[in-house]
Amino acid sequence: MLGNAGLLVGLGLLIFMALRGVNIFIAALFCALMVALSNGLQAPQALLEHFPFGPLGAFTFAGKFFVLFLCGAIFGKVMAASQAASSIAQAITRSLGISRTLWVTMLVCAVLTYGGVVVFVVIFTMYPLGITLMREANLPKRLFCAATALGAGTFTMTAMPGTPSIHNVIAASALGTDLFAGAWIGVAASVLMVVLGMAYVQREWRLARERGEGFAANAQDLRMEQLASAPGSGPHWGLAVVPILVVLGVIILPRVLLLSGAIAPGQGLLGQLLGFSLQQPILWPSLALVFATGIAVMLFAGLRSNTLALLGQGADDAIMPLLNTAAVIGFGGVVTQTPGFAQFAQWVLTVDLPPLLSIFASVSVVSGIVGSSSGGLQIFMQTLAPKYLDMGVEPEVLHRIASIASGGFDSLPHCGAVIAMLMIMGLTHRQAYKDIFIVTVLIPVIAVLFCIAFLSVF
Repeated sequence: MLGNAGLLVGLGLLIFMALRGVNIFIAALFCALMVALSNGLQAPQALLEHFPFGPLGAFTFAGKFFVLFLCGAIFGKVMAASQAASSIAQAITRSLGISRTLWVTMLVCAVLTYGGVVVFVVIFTMYPLGITLMREANLPKRLFCAATALGAGTFTMTAMPGTPSIHNVIAASALGTDLFAGAWIGVAASVLMVVLGMAYVQREWRLARERGEGFAANAQDLRMEQLASAPGSGPHWGLAVVPILVVLGVIILPRVLLLSGAIAPGQGLLGQLLGFSLQQPILWPSLALVFATGIAVMLFAGLRSNTLALLGQGADDAIMPLLNTAAVIGFGGVVTQTPGFAQFAQWVLTVDLPPLLSIFASVSVVSGIVGSSSGGLQIFMQTLAPKYLDMGVEPEVLHRIASIASGGFDSLPHCGAVIAMLMIMGLTHRQAYKDIFIVTVLIPVIAVLFCIAFLSVF
């Protein structure tokens, strides 16, 4: 009883500390210690073994996915510094117009994240551009924030097949599937998220105009706006999009070769390349990002004078997102060693629920506990996924359903990405979290439940 109470109090305290702006490393360590002591775990064992180096430890995760985070951050830095990302954003704005600011925001974020740019870099890239868009359209910041979250942190993160996101890679690595597993499920969920998400933010904008609510500048807007490039200062959008197409092309290539049937894994040079890509779900998208970074350096002359410095800055950008994610995973790593979590795992496997609904429930709860979709998915794949495979769930279906489900309750108030977005945009949870909750929690949950219902019927 004390152990279960400790789990609940630890999670509640982690959420509270996140809302109060406490450093996530301090919060995760403190709450992990509370959970450990209330569940009879020794402090040295919890803090020096389970938290950092256990099977689900912070540094175990960081070591495994360091290369992918590093390559993604470097690629994002190159796209931002060359103004290529800005050119893409400005091209979409010209095509759709200022009245479609919310669509512009969502589409640009979706294109960039699906192309391999990490979420944190997308936020930093979009916000300076967004200030001008918000001011001209008189758009409330909270809705710009929600549209950014919809484009960068929902369907392109967990649902779209082929995305090089960490979630897609975690599932592929654990299940032996590829990045396109459960493709139609992912496409269906993505369409539902886009339709419902954009309907919500557009409706909120209409209601805001009726109330007289509009753009309200804060102290950091001027500083952030200075980061935006003047229209036309970057490369032509057709050239700017080439590195993103390279990332997607390299990732798609093995799938095309496999479906064509012309090349068998392991036979000849191309066959060996195909076999390598299928066996390396972490390294292959990392190599795609490296190759695209090289293409960007060759295409954009402004990068050549300080290439090494930019690569170094990109490497620095990878550290905090990686460690923030690792910290909450470390908390989850301690949680998974407790009797309370063992009881939960046993309960979720024995409760009278259809397997797919049970997958949704277990992934959602774990992701909510750790406040991280990638962290929750990693814990699920290590602890519970084998049981569902034994039940007869197809690996491709498990891959996509679990990935989509991880992107729902992860975005509770203590989520590191949510906190970072609000800090960057100068907003508080009180001002903007309701809209973030609708587009990143409620709507993804509706989407995955719809897919589960469809699979159950057909």
